[in-house]
Formats: sequence, structure tokens, C-alpha cells
Amino acid sequence: MSQTTKRALEASLKKLLLQKPLNKITINDITEDCGVNRMTFYYHFKDIYDLVDWIMVEDAAKALEEKPTFDTWSEAYLDLLRQVQENKVLVMNVYRSMSREQVEQYLYRILDPMLREFLDRGMQGITVQDADKQFIVDFYKYALVGMTLEWIRRDMKEDPVRMTERLNILLHGEFQRALRRFRTDRSPSDLDD
Repeated sequence: MSQTTKRALEASLKKLLLQKPLNKITINDITEDCGVNRMTFYYHFKDIYDLVDWIMVEDAAKALEEKPTFDTWSEAYLDLLRQVQENKVLVMNVYRSMSREQVEQYLYRILDPMLREFLDRGMQGITVQDADKQFIVDFYKYALVGMTLEWIRRDMKEDPVRMTERLNILLHGEFQRALRRFRTDRSPSDLDD
């Protein structure tokens, strides 16, 4: 029952976001739309921002659970951009009304395992320490999150396909190159490629 109530509150908030910005929505608006009392809301969430945070965590978890298998990181990243675009109203409201940190955390939760999966695929015959692998994941994760946040800041105007193509041109072969540079049996000359 608890999950059902939370989902109902989520649906009401998303519906209301189509009508007005997040900072103009009250708990009373959500509970009236949802058909529950204020105490029910407070049983589940401390405030609207707590509800928003829960939505983003749940959406990230759902995206990871239901993610199809992609052949390349760029296909997976394009799927992420499309998911963000599908939730544009919520993402833009969170980005503008709160701090961009919540949007960043949402993107980090999705990109970290995705990049790790593609690095693992590229490690055939290459041994890399776990700390170095995480360092590589973090580097590309922060780069992609930064690009995604800039895309969001610009109101998602650039076509996700074009943006992904441009990033693919920039990063083509870089994951494999980074793995080779960090492999445990590397020599100093390996950094010259």
C-alpha cells in the first residue's frame, strides 16, 4: 500500500508540474489532486523536495533495471538523453527550482554503472586495478554529466542524436586507450600513444 500511495503522490506532482512550476506547487495541491490527506503525505515524505528526490532515485533505479542491452556506450547515452527529454517538465523544474545537484546525482546514478559495464567489456586481456577503473569511470561520468547539464541548461534544444554523435566522435576509442594506459603491466612508453 505504501508504494501505491507514493506512486499516486508522484503522479499528482507530475500532473501538477504540467500546469505550474515546482516552487508554486504546495503539498495541499498534491494531496487534493491525489485524494489523500496531508498527514498521509507527511507519513511518506518530509516535504515536496523529498518527494522529488524519491522520484528521481526511483526513476534512476527503474532505468537501470529496465535498461536494454546496448552495443555501445553512445547508444546507452542516447537512451539516457531521451529518458531525460521524456521527463523534461520534471527535470527542468527540479533544475530551475532547486539545485542542479539533485539532477547531477540522478545522472551519476545512471551513468556510473553504465560506464562500468562498457569498461568491463573493453577489458579483454587487460588487467586494471579497481581504483584505476573507478578513476576512469569517474572521469568520463563527470564529463558526460557536465555535457548533459549544459544541454539541460540550454532547454534541451540540441537534438540528442546530434549531441551523441558529436560526443562519439570526440570519445571514439578513448575508453580502450584509457584502459591500456592504466593496465597493471604498462611501461612508461605506453603513455606516448
